[in-house]
Parts: sequence; C-alpha cells; structure tokens
Amino acid sequence: MAESVSHDMERIYLTRKEHHIQTGCGSVSVIVYGDHDKPALITYPDLALNYMSCFEGLIFCPEAASLLLHNFCIYHISPPGHELGASAICPDDPVPSAEDLADQIIEILNYFGLGAVMCMGVTAGAYILSLFAIKYRERVLGLILVSPLCKAPSWKEWIFNKVMSNLLYFYGVCGLLKECLLQRYFSKEVRGNAEVPESKIVQACRKLLDERKDANVLRFLHAINQRPDITEGLRRLKCRTLIFVGDSSPFHSEALYMTSKLDRRYSALVEVQACGSMVTEEQPHAMVIPMEYFLMGYGLYRPCYLSHSPRSPLSPSCISPELLSPESMGLKLKPIKTRLSLQL
Repeated sequence: MAESVSHDMERIYLTRKEHHIQTGCGSVSVIVYGDHDKPALITYPDLALNYMSCFEGLIFCPEAASLLLHNFCIYHISPPGHELGASAICPDDPVPSAEDLADQIIEILNYFGLGAVMCMGVTAGAYILSLFAIKYRERVLGLILVSPLCKAPSWKEWIFNKVMSNLLYFYGVCGLLKECLLQRYFSKEVRGNAEVPESKIVQACRKLLDERKDANVLRFLHAINQRPDITEGLRRLKCRTLIFVGDSSPFHSEALYMTSKLDRRYSALVEVQACGSMVTEEQPHAMVIPMEYFLMGYGLYRPCYLSHSPRSPLSPSCISPELLSPESMGLKLKPIKTRLSLQL
C-alpha cells in the first residue's frame, strides 16, 4: 500500500499544472493536481502562504494521500500575488476586500467548469471559503476548515495586524515580521527556544516566507483586517462542516465560537493537542481519521491496495456513526448528531 501511495503521489506531483486566471480583481494562480474527472477539492491558504507552505504537509502525508489524492482533483488557489515566483502587484491596482476574494472563487470555478466543490481553508483562507459558502451555497458541498475565523477582528488581533502592516510597509518581510507570522502558524513546541532548535517545518516555512513580496502580503492582510462578521450567515449554512484547531492556536477561541454558531446536525469540531493554527503542516496525521469518517458521508473511502480511484460525483448522505467515537482517534471531538431517517 505504501509503495502504491508513493507512486501515486509522485505521478500527481509530476502532472500538476499551474493556471493564471484573470478575474474581476486581477490575476489568480491555481495549481491543479490530479484527474479532472474526479470531484473537486479547492484549497485556500492563510496569510503570506501558498499551497507549498500550507497544504503539502497534509497532501503528502501518506495516509492523507491515500484518501485525498485518490478521491479528488485538487485545485490550490493562491491569494493574489502569493504564488511561487510572483512579482509585486502594481500599487495602482485596487486592494480587494475579503468579499472580492470570495467572489474571485466563483470565477475560478466557472473557468474550470466546476459545479459544487469541497473546500479546505486555513485561518484567513478558511474565512474566505466560509464567506464564499455563505454567498454561493449551491456551489459548496462541504467545508473542511482549519483554525477558522468568522468574527470581525478583536482589538487584540486588529492591533497585532496593524503592527504587521507597519513592519511590512517600512521594512518588508523582515525577521521580526517572520517571527510574528510563525507565532500565528505554529505552537511553541515546534518553534523552538534557546535550548531546543526549531523544527524542520518551521525552517522550511521561514525560507518560503523569504519569497513573498511585502506589498502583496500587505494587500491580503488589509483585506483580512477589514473583514466583516459573518456569524449570521453561518446560521444559514446547510453544508457539512468539519473544523480542526490546535489547542495552542491563537485562534482557538475563534474556532470554538464558530462551531457554536453552526448547525450541530451538520458540523463537528476536532481539537488537536499540542498544536498551533496550521494543523495541516504541524500535525497532518491528526486530520486523517476525522476526514476519513467525514468523507464517508459523501460515499468516499480510503482505497484498497488494488482498487481504482472513485470517479463518481459526490452525493452527500450522512456522516458515519464512527465519527461519534472520538476515543478511537485520541482526539477531543464534538460530534455531529446524525438523523436516523437518512439512508446511505
């Protein structure tokens, strides 16, 4: 099985393709992995990140690969100017709002001829996808959100973001700004200290941050720091939602608040111990089992060694009862109450 997954990952990695799509708010880079005939999974990263620094830890975790890469064609959307090798966006171009960024997604789906899609986002990206799901409910099958936001920034976050804005404006992507961002993404355990060196994932993220253009990051930060509260819209969501958050994340309380506002019949929360905001990179293995049970509700399963990848469209039914057994996962899970009248 391991050899099969490794071969499949290598094949998909080599067949990835980047598309630059012109939208009403500028050009957007989308990296596509896999077979276009499969159901679509779109991703959106956090501030100053792209798919390499935000999702590759999850996508190329062997257990996750056997689940996600076999079942989905993955469309990695980068915030404007966050893709690899991006040049600085012209300062005369208008700065998009969070709503503009959500509206870009519908243009991307239409460009690829996609109907309803599964969505996965991290923190700022989770907010953009949640806003997209509220505005275009018929185009979203489900949400997998990592350390999500839904309220307008608190005073503490607003001030912290203003500090980062000033650093970007006057000093660019400097060492102090990187430390602020790494604190946003990762727990203390992996960031290290005077006695313990920082982990390889933090080192890799630090290097990738060197490639970001300060003006491009500033534009995304401005959109997120001006975001509106979408709590009321969450109450109307009917798509199934799976939320992950590390218990060391600075946005832990935000994730708990968001979960409390979603319909309990369709949502679940997984709290990952000793982890920061970016669970996709810090502890991707902790996401695999909850996602597996979540996707069973759509008729998607981890493939057997000799099985072929499913190509039928997603058709939501109900989430597997195993989702109600968190003891088997070693995680704190707030379960979904499934309706017994639903049939697989």
